[in-house]
Amino acid sequence: MEINVKDKTLVMGILNVTPDSFSDGGKYSGVEQALTHAEQMIADGVDIIDVGGESTRPGHVQISDEEEIGRIIPVIKELRQKFNILISVDTYKSRVAEAAIAAGAHIINDIWGAKYDSEIVKVAAKWNVPIILMHNSNDTAYSNFQENLVEGLTESIGIALSGGVPKEKIWLDPGVGFVKSVEQNLQAIQSIGRIAELGYPVLLGTSRKSFIGKILDTTVEERLEGSLATVCYGITQGCNIVRVHDVKETVRAVRMMDALTGKRPYEEEK
Repeated sequence: MEINVKDKTLVMGILNVTPDSFSDGGKYSGVEQALTHAEQMIADGVDIIDVGGESTRPGHVQISDEEEIGRIIPVIKELRQKFNILISVDTYKSRVAEAAIAAGAHIINDIWGAKYDSEIVKVAAKWNVPIILMHNSNDTAYSNFQENLVEGLTESIGIALSGGVPKEKIWLDPGVGFVKSVEQNLQAIQSIGRIAELGYPVLLGTSRKSFIGKILDTTVEERLEGSLATVCYGITQGCNIVRVHDVKETVRAVRMMDALTGKRPYEEEK
């Protein structure tokens, strides 16, 4: 399936088949519930469904490859069978990524930018699928945050290229919400233009994250407006894909932004 990131901003909808996700843990962990939610996201205009089997919330407990595979493979297979939609797999483990792509997923979304398990780039190269390389770190002790952010992503790009991934199959993600202070999260979003200059599509994942809650003093359920503000700002800076929980509202905001920026000019019906 061809993926065009140039003609419009793509909306990636989050489908967590986990019992402990920070925002919707347990709601879609069964196959039927997951498919119902996916169907609603598709009706709302989603472009990609991102299936995750292990929570990556702060303080999450790592699960085995087998358990993660057992959670996501039935969902991916059913999605492929029932819907014509792009599917990404949210994992940083090569064995899980291989199983997901073999089951029908189209994209690998790695929160560790190939630094946890470098074999994951070989999976992307073997199957010729895009891999999303996210910036991540073990602590917030950066000497110069924005410089270190770009350096970290550049390292991930090097791992991917040396593992045989073609340049056109690499996407980047500044890693908002991952081991970053509120100020650093803001700087990560403000760095999108610079990241885009590296020459790869940029994904922005800010949906309902805690830095929005801290700035607006809101609960997880009350972070839609803050999330949409980050999406709109990201688009003005050159991001190509946004990863979100609230698909309908984001699709509308994205469509409006694409019309305003000329990325996808509005054509009046004759």
